[in-house]
Amino acid sequence: MSVGKYSIILTNTETVPGRTIVEFYGLATGNTVRAKHIGRDIMAGLKNLVGGELTGYSELLQDSRREATERMVEQAKSMGANAVVNMRFATSSVAQGAAELFAYGTAVRVE
Repeated sequence: MSVGKYSIILTNTETVPGRTIVEFYGLATGNTVRAKHIGRDIMAGLKNLVGGELTGYSELLQDSRREATERMVEQAKSMGANAVVNMRFATSSVAQGAAELFAYGTAVRVE
């Protein structure tokens, strides 16, 4: 469960422990589409030769998750929600070298 910087409760479970869901608002979503960066591709190719974490791609994924989550939170708040339950992430390829990261969950009000 996360409240922290989002001013809304986020959880990947169906309920919020210690709270009662009093209203359901429906699906809240947020997404971002990102393209690979040529410099990161070159570094990733070099890293493949010696092994190790592809930090450029890890940072890209982290930024994408943050942006998609922030957009989902804004949508949930605009619906009147103070929590998102059953939150999930999905990815899909939308073009050569570009991928979508999609955050979604059920917007609810808890007491």
